[in-house]
Amino acid sequence: MKSIFKSKFAIFGVMAPAAIWLVLFLILPYANLFLYSFWKNGAFSVVHEFSLQNYIKFFTRSTTGGAPYLILLNTITLSLWVTLFTLIVSFPLSYYIRFYVKKYKQQLYMLVIIPLWVSYVMRAYSWKIILGTNGILNSFLMATYLTNRPLSVFLYSRVSVIIAMTHIYTPFVLMPIYTSLEQLPETLLEASSDLGASPLRTFCKVIFPMSLPGIITGATYAFVLSMGDFLAPSLLGGPTSSTQIANIVQMQFGTSNNWPYGAAIGIIILVMVISLLTVTELLQKKLLHAAGGSNGIR
Repeated sequence: MKSIFKSKFAIFGVMAPAAIWLVLFLILPYANLFLYSFWKNGAFSVVHEFSLQNYIKFFTRSTTGGAPYLILLNTITLSLWVTLFTLIVSFPLSYYIRFYVKKYKQQLYMLVIIPLWVSYVMRAYSWKIILGTNGILNSFLMATYLTNRPLSVFLYSRVSVIIAMTHIYTPFVLMPIYTSLEQLPETLLEASSDLGASPLRTFCKVIFPMSLPGIITGATYAFVLSMGDFLAPSLLGGPTSSTQIANIVQMQFGTSNNWPYGAAIGIIILVMVISLLTVTELLQKKLLHAAGGSNGIR
């Protein structure tokens, strides 16, 4: 009995700091944000009076750049494009490193994730240097006589925002995909070959299904992170592309000084993210269960 008590006390001692940190820096701030979303914005301060006007305003009124819920839909569309392109870049690269690189595999993997060590601002600004009218891309096009003047379509547009975000968030997508591919048992691949399955059939029936949890995790990272990004649209977006839902939140807590409205938008985004994470978690469990239940090649 005494040993059981000691073990439970030891577990509590290990978990207590993490639990305190979680409550102080995650649960309480979100609870405070939730309370703020139901208060009113006064002339010089926040009025602590319960109201649903912030949520009503989000779904009815318009702001600079359009109605807030339309900006949210626009942000979701942009995030979906970013997610798609990061997957297009990450999966083939992960597949190549896993199955075709025999030497210096870890070094090549490290080269892919090295951009994470560089400041986010530097990575975003680097695309201004590349895509600008006097940038590297326009200089190359003019040097090769593909155009006789600098093209302004690359910068301050939706395209430039998607390109920059794809570059910034590709490492977050590649890591879980590569991990899922790296964890594939060699015996399973050998069994597929011994049973007469072609490389394409092995990919479709074994490799791709087993890598789906990593793909879903990476896609979730890309979607959630790009939805909350306000810096890249501000630096690289034009008059329409620079206004994303995160920019609206940043504006409410900054220049507009309307904290209750910003809190309400933040809570709406939070609910969306939690719903998405719940769905992806259930989907991952279902895929893992299906993969564990039947690994045969048909």
